Amino acid sequence: MNAPGSRKSRLMAPIAETGHCGLFLIRMLAGLRFEHQQLISVLQQIYLVGARSLVIIMICGFFVGMVLALQAINALQQFGASDQVSLLVGKTLFRELGPVLTALLFAGRAGTSIAAEIGLMKATSQIDAMQLMAIDPIQRIALPRFLAGLVSVPLLAAMFNAFAILGAVIFSIGVMGIDPGIFWSKLQTGIYFGKDFVGGIWKSVVFGGLVSLIAVYFGYYAKPTSEGVGTATTRTVVLSSVLILIFDFIMTSFLI
Repeated sequence: MNAPGSRKSRLMAPIAETGHCGLFLIRMLAGLRFEHQQLISVLQQIYLVGARSLVIIMICGFFVGMVLALQAINALQQFGASDQVSLLVGKTLFRELGPVLTALLFAGRAGTSIAAEIGLMKATSQIDAMQLMAIDPIQRIALPRFLAGLVSVPLLAAMFNAFAILGAVIFSIGVMGIDPGIFWSKLQTGIYFGKDFVGGIWKSVVFGGLVSLIAVYFGYYAKPTSEGVGTATTRTVVLSSVLILIFDFIMTSFLI
């Protein structure tokens, strides 16, 4: 039988780690200088975590758009409203699926890479060596990767949405024979820039910052062993996925 004190400590552990992560974020942002070297580091990380994720984002977006169009047409045909497919696909993509699926893919592809990379730096004593040379590893290692994720996810979400619309166009117009004029007119008149497009961008920014923060935090505080690096990588994916869905619900509640 567990003692009450041990149960209380287990309950307080997530709260304490959340506070520790918040302090880590403050310490990281305090090193923001907008210097040339820092900007170069951020651009390099945008290429590594953003540009190299484009292929999986484009492929997944294209087929998600085709599946959405297929399911939407099958559902709307029952009510004789199959010409509304572009409106349904557009609303679903810009408001929900685009930001959420992009963030989940980013967490699985780039978040794990960031956590593993920083964890290996710690396991091979590179972070300790930086500290001995009076170089702040949080500013040099964690901050560029965090900013890269913050910038990359909204851009990747926009690319995901573009290829999803392309997939929906090919299936709806090319396969199902929906009139192109009706398809594009419903999409233009039904999608609102502020509520749908900008709302999705804000979600992407939050998700990008969330995934990047979790990845650099778990990587930086990973145990300096191969098992510790693997644990940090796993925790990054699991916690990022859960928090993306939780924050999606919270933000959707305010944006509706």
